[in-house]
Amino acid sequence: MKVKTKVGGLLLLMMVLILAACNGNSEPEAEGSEQGSGGEVKTGGTLEVAYPTQPQTLDPHGTTAEATRDAAKVIYEGLVTINENYEVIPQLADSFEVSDDNKNVTFKLREGVLFHNGKEMTSADVIASMQKWAKSKPELGEHEWVAADDYTVELKLSQPSSLIMYFLADVGNLAAIMPKEVAESAEATGAKEYIGTGPFQFVEWKQDEVIQFKKFEDYVPDEDATDGLGGKKEAFVDAINWRFVPDASTRVNGLMSGQYHFAHMLSYDSIPQVESNPQVEVDVWPYGIEGLVFNKKEGLFTDVKARQAVNSALDMEVIMSSAFTGEDYYNLDPSLFLESQTDWYTDAGKENYNQKDVDKAKQLLEEAGYNGEEIIILTSRDYEHHYNAAVATQQQLEEIGMNVKLDVYDWPTLLERRNDPGAYHMFYTGFSTTFTPHQFVFLDSGTAWPGWTNNAEIDRLLDEINVAASQDEAKELYAQLQQVMWEDLPVINTGTNSRVSGYSKDLKGYTNLSGPNFWNVSINQ
Repeated sequence: MKVKTKVGGLLLLMMVLILAACNGNSEPEAEGSEQGSGGEVKTGGTLEVAYPTQPQTLDPHGTTAEATRDAAKVIYEGLVTINENYEVIPQLADSFEVSDDNKNVTFKLREGVLFHNGKEMTSADVIASMQKWAKSKPELGEHEWVAADDYTVELKLSQPSSLIMYFLADVGNLAAIMPKEVAESAEATGAKEYIGTGPFQFVEWKQDEVIQFKKFEDYVPDEDATDGLGGKKEAFVDAINWRFVPDASTRVNGLMSGQYHFAHMLSYDSIPQVESNPQVEVDVWPYGIEGLVFNKKEGLFTDVKARQAVNSALDMEVIMSSAFTGEDYYNLDPSLFLESQTDWYTDAGKENYNQKDVDKAKQLLEEAGYNGEEIIILTSRDYEHHYNAAVATQQQLEEIGMNVKLDVYDWPTLLERRNDPGAYHMFYTGFSTTFTPHQFVFLDSGTAWPGWTNNAEIDRLLDEINVAASQDEAKELYAQLQQVMWEDLPVINTGTNSRVSGYSKDLKGYTNLSGPNFWNVSINQ
């Protein structure tokens, strides 16, 4: 058995995300399924992907941006990943073993794994990569990575963590392994070269147009059966063109005409049109929450009463219906987790959710000393749901006397501007469903993530959850944390939502698990 680990600590999340494990209408092709003539998988061709926005970087270490996550997955892999039930399984590790005290993890590496530059992966590459990745992971605490030999790596924690393997398997901030020299020469903005171990390798990035990947001919797959994001991966297509198509109607029209094999984030209004096309499949998948993030470092919303005023004013039904069109695609719920995530789900703080109390909002705004200054909401039309949520929020805040302006940018520019506390007051973004509370980046005061949360009580509860003796204890602590969150309001969760993509029926083997996946995919044309 490849996974050797302490049962109590790592089984606490085994049933997390049962609903999301089904992720949409698309399922993996069964082994031996007929994708081409004669029952053989058809190989070759170039996969055309239409994606709504361009990432800032393909280095996943320092960002939680989905635009990076989705594209980077084809070129990078981690020590561990998740299977279709969201359990942690080895990937570049051949096995791992967690100590009884949850303070040490030993990884046995797969031998013979090659980087895209032809170099074999060893423990030196793993350690350099993990030291780089850990700079953005304060939840690890004090720790050390040690090489026992060329194919054995040990992680030593100063404090026990029952969640450590889930941090390492987090797809949203992938602990990607890259060559030692690439990791060590990386700048603050990320790696200067994009070299991984995955089934595709980076070729070229034409800004505002396309990222080109090609099949890595010397890819060394895991020989275990494909399972979620782990197991055997194969590059059946010769190349991928990852095209940036910010206009939603252009993505839809390109999908319908056959210009694109896959189109990400279809507009909700377009779904009936796409469903009527017999050559196209619609993929609806549970996503997570829509979040209004406050700038808590500078300006009006350093005052919790101002944040509470906004929360008191908002009608979540109006915001979510504006963003996601129909009730089939959103749910009004105060929890950060899906109701199916029974290990974590709680409605704590529900009394502060969807209040729609204009008088209370005006009173809190007065107590916060608001005097009519301009309030800036950053937004982007690259993601229409974020833009529509921002418009609805602007209208509702104007009703309580706030002077609100929308600053509209393309998404990469928004990502840059949200790092400047002098540039804005709020912005909308989505937070996909995670394995643990710690992976919601807006909770931890130790991160430099935009919004700049600073709440000692939330930090204390995160620490206690990390070392909880049982899942029942962890869930009780999390309920306390969610209550504090709805009082302090580092963000406002306006509700949970599903997202929609579309793909050609000629595209075989496509799956969506923590975003679209394009290994084991063929084009049957």
